Amino acid sequence: MNPVVADDRVAVAWAALAAVPDPEVPVLSVIDLGIVREVAVQGDSVEVVLTPTYSGCPATEVIAGSVRDALLAAGFGDVRVAHRLAPPWTTDWISAEGRRKLADYGIAPPGPAAADGAQVVRLHRRAPAVACPRCGSADTERLAAFGSTACKALYRCRACREPFEHFKPL
Repeated sequence: MNPVVADDRVAVAWAALAAVPDPEVPVLSVIDLGIVREVAVQGDSVEVVLTPTYSGCPATEVIAGSVRDALLAAGFGDVRVAHRLAPPWTTDWISAEGRRKLADYGIAPPGPAAADGAQVVRLHRRAPAVACPRCGSADTERLAAFGSTACKALYRCRACREPFEHFKPL
């Protein structure tokens, strides 16, 4: 196959994936979320490697189905979706555009994960300050360790009094 045609097919695949929303936070695509690890195209076939946000994520199969559907709709005849758990996904993989979309949606984006890549489990109740995605104030309080999903916590801004979720750094 001509390398230019192969490159075009890869671009088609990435464009199709950019339109696949995360089912839990639909303003984010799977690209924004950083869970697409690899896209390999060979002729009419494409293989996509995904790393779920965590190994028990209930949306993993829904996402795989949506990826499959989007790539079939983009003209690929054979679509394979594989999952890779190592290295584990980290919130550092969320794109800058994804972080902006989270804030615009009313979810405080995560801060950076541990610099060495370690996944820290915090056993104390004191959480770092989280800026309100609506007014920007750092005068916020955590109301619950878990929000609508295990990867988010529920906060309230003391300045504007609005509740919001915070995507936890992992």
